[in-house]
Amino acid sequence: MHYRCWLGTVFPCVSAFPTAISRILQSGSGAIMVCYSGSISVKTSGKDDIHDITDLVRSQVSKSGIKNGLACVFVVGSTAAVTTVEFEPGLVNDLQEAMERLYPKGIEYEHHLRWGDGNGHSHVRASMIGCSLTVPVKDGDLILGTWQQIVLMELDTRARSREIVVQITG
Repeated sequence: MHYRCWLGTVFPCVSAFPTAISRILQSGSGAIMVCYSGSISVKTSGKDDIHDITDLVRSQVSKSGIKNGLACVFVVGSTAAVTTVEFEPGLVNDLQEAMERLYPKGIEYEHHLRWGDGNGHSHVRASMIGCSLTVPVKDGDLILGTWQQIVLMELDTRARSREIVVQITG
């Protein structure tokens, strides 16, 4: 869904708005900010799998029609995280091993004692990495380094269907 913000007022707009956005912005007729919200669904297998979602986020930026601004990538849930890495098997393994060294699965967490679900480490890991990421958008594309990808980290102990909200403002 698109929103148009003009002088502090937000108006919902129709989905065909990107073309209109471009015309308005090119005309230079006033201070207009546009916000596009989309979502991505990713099925995970649990147990620390990591998914490259860069192309999925790029697709949302393209759909938005926004050429310059910021993309906020936010995973809904308290046992998953979003970050950037060089997505290659060696570094994925290194990251998974680092998570185990820093936030081990095999120790007691108060969360385990309270709920008995065995995923206290998942919550701690997600809190330390973070649930969102902001990436600049320039000329309709994400500004990322050559070897930098956006990844979803599944930190829970079981498979999940994760929703990632992508909001582009510009």
